[in-house]
Amino acid sequence: MPVRRVLVLLPLLLVTAVAVRHREVLVAGFGHLASAKWPWLVAAAGATCLTWVAAAVTRQGAVVDRLPALRLLVTQFAAGSANQLLPTGLGASAVNLRFMTVCGLPLARSSAAVALYLLAESVARVGLLVALLIAFPHALRVDSLLPDGTALPLLAALGGTAVLALTVLALVRRLRTPVLTFLRTALGEARTVHTRPARAVALWGGSLAFPALQAAGLAAVGTALGLPVSPWHMALAYLAATVAVAVVPTPGGLGSVEAALVVALVAAGGPVAVATAVVLAYRIITVWVPLVPGALTLGALVRLKVI
Repeated sequence: MPVRRVLVLLPLLLVTAVAVRHREVLVAGFGHLASAKWPWLVAAAGATCLTWVAAAVTRQGAVVDRLPALRLLVTQFAAGSANQLLPTGLGASAVNLRFMTVCGLPLARSSAAVALYLLAESVARVGLLVALLIAFPHALRVDSLLPDGTALPLLAALGGTAVLALTVLALVRRLRTPVLTFLRTALGEARTVHTRPARAVALWGGSLAFPALQAAGLAAVGTALGLPVSPWHMALAYLAATVAVAVVPTPGGLGSVEAALVVALVAAGGPVAVATAVVLAYRIITVWVPLVPGALTLGALVRLKVI
């Protein structure tokens, strides 16, 4: 079979495999959705749809060149599906990298735009978390997201990994030269983007809106299922949990995000059973329901040579 035809079918096959593996979670999540207040579920679904708009706005803000708006938005929907099948955001990055190169951007500039997007989104997410921690200092114990005694070893492991990477980069010239070249390109692209006010507003506005909409979706699901926690505290729990699990390389955060969210909601004052139901329902709406249409869209974009 031609390679492109195989690539069209591959996302759907991967989605099927992941769904079969997590079938018990799906059954439990849909069971909880049946007893929820549907207007709040509609609000959660609307917030999820707006995250794709925020992602498209941020992607456009990361490059000076104008990208085709409709194709960019559809690509973000498809990238969300790819992101659930590969670890640490590689799926969405690969889809967007391919999209920008097909649009005519050189590979170096496309890679720099992807890096700028990831940096801006990370800074915005941590910034929102810090702002909510300042506003609600007693709403959540951040250290409760990790088992006792694991915070210090985790920080030490992250610091050691960073030192090792810098040491290898400093000693291995074949790695140092392309990395420095990429950094120069990325810094130049970032400076150019920030000379355009419209691009800078799109970059940082979209970066702030993306995690805010995700947190709002969780708060809406929590309200729908009667979780006795303030919406602001639920948003804080979401941001804290997602920041905490960012270093865990699981596809789309499957497994790690659910566990961290349950712990965070319980730390915010929610009962374990209700918090678990909220997390399962939230992941159904934000991950599992869009997964199949997203995979079909991804296959169509490959077939139409949009990516």
